[in-house]
Amino acid sequence: MLGVVRRLVSQAFPQRLRPRPQAIQRRSASQAVNQMLQLQQMDMCADPPSRGLVVGVFADETDRNDAGVLTAAGWRYNVQKTAGRLLEVLRMSGPMPKRGEARLFFAIEPERIPYYSVVAVVGLGKECLGYNPYEVLDEQKEAIRRSVAAACRILAELDTDRIEVENCGHAESAAEGAALGIWLYQELRNPQNRIPVPSLDLYARKDEVCDLEGWRIGLQKAAAQNLTRQLQEMPSNLLTPTAFAQNVVEVLCKSGVNVEVKVEGWAESQSMHAFLAVGKASCEPPIFLELSYYGSCAEERPIVLVGQGVTYDAGGLCLKEKHELFHMRGDMTGAAVVVACCRAVAGLRLPVSTQDRNDISLNNNGCIVGPPFSS
Repeated sequence: MLGVVRRLVSQAFPQRLRPRPQAIQRRSASQAVNQMLQLQQMDMCADPPSRGLVVGVFADETDRNDAGVLTAAGWRYNVQKTAGRLLEVLRMSGPMPKRGEARLFFAIEPERIPYYSVVAVVGLGKECLGYNPYEVLDEQKEAIRRSVAAACRILAELDTDRIEVENCGHAESAAEGAALGIWLYQELRNPQNRIPVPSLDLYARKDEVCDLEGWRIGLQKAAAQNLTRQLQEMPSNLLTPTAFAQNVVEVLCKSGVNVEVKVEGWAESQSMHAFLAVGKASCEPPIFLELSYYGSCAEERPIVLVGQGVTYDAGGLCLKEKHELFHMRGDMTGAAVVVACCRAVAGLRLPVSTQDRNDISLNNNGCIVGPPFSS
């Protein structure tokens, strides 16, 4: 009886009992595709860390039909590494990038695994840009700084491990813009959640004479500016006058700068009543910093820099408006700039002497102040 039932079922539903040749072929093809994807995934995991390259292009921003001219290093990379494909694709992508803009190209090299996974072409404006007396700046150097900074910021967001930057005609400006572009304030982040910052290198061939000294100077200038940004971005409830002084001692003493920290008692002995009155209502004691760098002979007069260092200015009893209080944590920028300038002078070993004075205090209604007009 069981055999009869099986024969009837096989006659009624033959496709359910016997697999068709098409299904076997489809299954084998699916297995082959899965194996190929697994191999590709293994190849991707075995790839070296991603690298980015930044090159410049000169073009007239007012002329949309300008074909653009690559810099010397960019032209060599275009001819030797991409066989002219970089410039061809750049012109096909539309008008040339303007100053401060970057255009990205992925896997532009003909190799299966390119050395540079992404190439950023930045706009540098016209080749004839120079010093502008009305703005008191060199427009060509400013264009290099802005454009390289924009490109490096974008490449850092793509999790690029290493960024190589060509000099764009001025290695110092390129290095300064690159280091400013990748900077992030992460001091208060969990170390496990901090965003990785790519390393920076100057793009040059082994047989090419490159401006390594200009690159080093640019990095020193950028490091000084980033120090100012770090002090500015630190919350004012953490950056008290004492904490500011501790940061200055930690940074400048390593650079060969003499740092003297004067406390409240010293200020009273010097009759610095106006300085003491600013932070009198606060629980945080004021600090007076004297920074000295000796890079010239004793007979030469030093350069004196003075910076305001009110870590937070709430206005005292005359409390500021809410929209003004939001920006008052930056009231110590003057002192931060003086500290950064002193670090840059020491890092570059300039043949000058500087004497810097910073008054660090906190102007808010703290534990000492009482109600106004109290008897």
